Amino acid sequence: MKKYWIASLVILLTVVPNLLFAQVKQVPFFDSKGMIRLQTTELDALADTIAVVNHRADDVVWSRVVYRIIDMREKQNYQLYFPLRPNDEYKSLFRVMLEAIADGVPVYKKNSREIKPSFVDSLQLKGTELSKTFAYNDNSDYNLLLVNPITQQITLENTQYRNYVKNQLKFLIQEIIFFDKHTSRMYSKIMSIAPLYALQPDNIESKESMAYFRGSVLCWFAFDELRPYLAKQYVIPNGNETQRLTYDEFFSQKIYSTYLLGDSNMFNRMLLEYVVNPDKIRKEQKRIDTELMNVEQDIWEY
Repeated sequence: MKKYWIASLVILLTVVPNLLFAQVKQVPFFDSKGMIRLQTTELDALADTIAVVNHRADDVVWSRVVYRIIDMREKQNYQLYFPLRPNDEYKSLFRVMLEAIADGVPVYKKNSREIKPSFVDSLQLKGTELSKTFAYNDNSDYNLLLVNPITQQITLENTQYRNYVKNQLKFLIQEIIFFDKHTSRMYSKIMSIAPLYALQPDNIESKESMAYFRGSVLCWFAFDELRPYLAKQYVIPNGNETQRLTYDEFFSQKIYSTYLLGDSNMFNRMLLEYVVNPDKIRKEQKRIDTELMNVEQDIWEY
């Protein structure tokens, strides 16, 4: 009988504290006013501890850099485009980028001769040059970002935001696909991202289309420098208010859809630079995607 009471006491001392601890950690769905509770505190803490997988250089035996377009006119990418009017709960991806710039995230110049970005300090956009990058159009003095010439403090001009964001319909991402022999897995990682402005045409019917396409690139962000801000902001829900994803989770889970613009090659050119016919472009896109898929398949012997 004495052994029974001792065993019961031990169980109580181990189980009850765990139950109490679990109850403390529970997060209510509604706040004190009965509204859906936004987990801003938890998101801020999470953004400081973003998970990063470090791959050893010796383990990466194959890699290839590709460039893809995220077109927000596609249904799967609507969550990146809306809401047009930011609110306390949700903001579009472009709005998150602008607020990150105002908070001090470095932005880098585009290269006039090639798509490939360069993240050296000398190419960082600052001051008036940064402000002109986000001008409403070439013949207007209305800029989205205003830079104080004395303090260099950046503020966001909300009155022009809605007019501007309607034409900001695409993003260009630089992605690396690589094979890690240590885990025997193929990985992909977004290295950089650039917003594209639609007033600069990317007409594929013309041989000059690639020049126009380069002109539509506003600037480049190093994706890892942007991730802390993506981890603090929820993506607007798509039919399920309970399923909440941050932008960082949205990208890491690859919920978005893309199409291929080109890859790194010895000729240093994108598809639009050597293929004009739309049908041939799609054929080339399929060929490159098939090559990427076959790399992983060919590694294993059956």
